[in-house]
Amino acid sequence: MNLTNNLNELTTKIEQWAVDKKLDEALPEKQMLKLMEEVGELAQGLAKGNLDQVIDSIGDVYVVLTILSMQMDLDIKDCIAAAYAEISDRKGKMINGVFIKQEDL
Repeated sequence: MNLTNNLNELTTKIEQWAVDKKLDEALPEKQMLKLMEEVGELAQGLAKGNLDQVIDSIGDVYVVLTILSMQMDLDIKDCIAAAYAEISDRKGKMINGVFIKQEDL
């Protein structure tokens, strides 16, 4: 199984887990709070150099975003495709380790 199929399979499992827990019917505002919690844990892992926490947190962020997209009647894969379409031809440059898009230079 290639990575894309594996990610698709895992996303389907996440979606089913969310349905089983009725998270797909919950308020998106509450899921947004959960997202901020997970992003905070990611920042903490980065700040402390804790790779295991970083890996877990990135996964948690994906799970929360998947559920948030369900709550808003969106498909996470469509959201990712739209974001990629927007950045795929983006021009810009790295400044102090941060990519700055051309129009913001």
